[in-house]
Amino acid sequence: MSLLWSSDAMLEAMNGRPVGTLPEGITGISIDTRTLKEGEAFFAIKGDALDGHDYATAAVAAGAALLVVAEAKLPALGKLKAPLIVVDDVLAALTRLGIASRERSHAQIIAVTGSVGKTTTKEALRHVLADCGKVHASVASFNNHWGVPLTLARMPGDTDFGVFEIGMNHPDEIRPLVRMVRPHVALITLIAAAHLGQFKNLQEIAAAKAEIFEGLVPGGYALLNRDDKYFKSLEKMAFAAGVEHIKSFGESRLADYRLMKLKLHDECSCMTARLDGEEVVAKVGAPGRHIVQNVLAVLGAAHLTGADMAKAVLALASLRAEGGRGERHVLEIGRGTFTLIDESYNANPASMRAAVELLAAAKPAGNGRRIAVLGDMLELGKHSARLHAELSAVISDNKIDMVFLGGPEMQALKTAMPVDIHAEYRQSVEELQPQLLKTIRAGDVIMVKSSKGTGFSRIVKTLLQKYNAAAPLAPAE
Repeated sequence: MSLLWSSDAMLEAMNGRPVGTLPEGITGISIDTRTLKEGEAFFAIKGDALDGHDYATAAVAAGAALLVVAEAKLPALGKLKAPLIVVDDVLAALTRLGIASRERSHAQIIAVTGSVGKTTTKEALRHVLADCGKVHASVASFNNHWGVPLTLARMPGDTDFGVFEIGMNHPDEIRPLVRMVRPHVALITLIAAAHLGQFKNLQEIAAAKAEIFEGLVPGGYALLNRDDKYFKSLEKMAFAAGVEHIKSFGESRLADYRLMKLKLHDECSCMTARLDGEEVVAKVGAPGRHIVQNVLAVLGAAHLTGADMAKAVLALASLRAEGGRGERHVLEIGRGTFTLIDESYNANPASMRAAVELLAAAKPAGNGRRIAVLGDMLELGKHSARLHAELSAVISDNKIDMVFLGGPEMQALKTAMPVDIHAEYRQSVEELQPQLLKTIRAGDVIMVKSSKGTGFSRIVKTLLQKYNAAAPLAPAE
């Protein structure tokens, strides 16, 4: 296996001190001994709850080629028999290595932020660009003060396309991260009420997201959602940050990457789009209008980085929803099946609306029903009760048959629900789950959506454990 970093390059980039005989180099970087692979470097990062130095022995046992540790922790490591790089602060050293990785790279770099759709867009970019060159992208939602430098440091030197998700829940979080990433394309998916409890209003959220413009390389592109009501505001902030090129995506006739026609289906979507003047027809493997909106951004970013657009468009057909972000399961119940749509990773008002619309587009079988299982949307502060109650209209407009609501914030939605829609409410996941289990019947389509911290993913886990996956249909002769 080729080396990700030579030990000499690591020492120079991190301003480290070697202890013991270092290997020629490392094949990867780990901060978790549970997933560490033989030949990787283990960075002993000290987090809020855990200190990586406490796992140094486990890292050696797992096959770490070397350990990066803090000078102050060295005495506590005792007689540890392993090559070490000793640094002032492990996270700071990882950040320096990430910056060095960006400096050596010739890749086209895309940075993605926004209130909704960041990870879905990042994963779609990873998917469509894979046929166009060597792609390196963030794992999961590694989008914070340690996830971004870790993703940078892990980027191989021969990468063609780098895709970085950058998140925030306070002002001044994106700024230092994007200055490390230095993207050629800075993409903002949408401004919506996520983390609203930390801000006065959506305009403040837009301003915080606009920090992404400050890291653009000279001549780089800002790529904005033309359908977002904060488009004009973001455009002004991009110009103020010195951005030379601003492109847009959406359904607006003014969008550079514009949706022209759309046909939504149960399992996919078919779209016609005009990409900077050229019309293309594409099948999108993952269903939902919100996915198509993300796909427009993906195609725009791919175009701006010079990717082979024919390959990128074709790749959309095999795009699939990620776990917790719309992944579908067909499960056996009695002599029939029901469909589970897993949207349990996170939730805010905009993504909740998109998930309900996704459920509305699904087709129950026989006497099946559309059932929404909804948990609290967190970090909405003083706006929480109002934003939860407003979901009542979304549910009514989309003809959802039943709702199961859990969590203290969802009580506002239960109170606002019209009497003609059956609604079950319980304070917790544990109380709600039995009510759902005794309700499910063949033909149902069940969508589970909540903020991650509510634990609604446990409902998904229970359903997947209790019911067997249905065998896929055999292809026609």
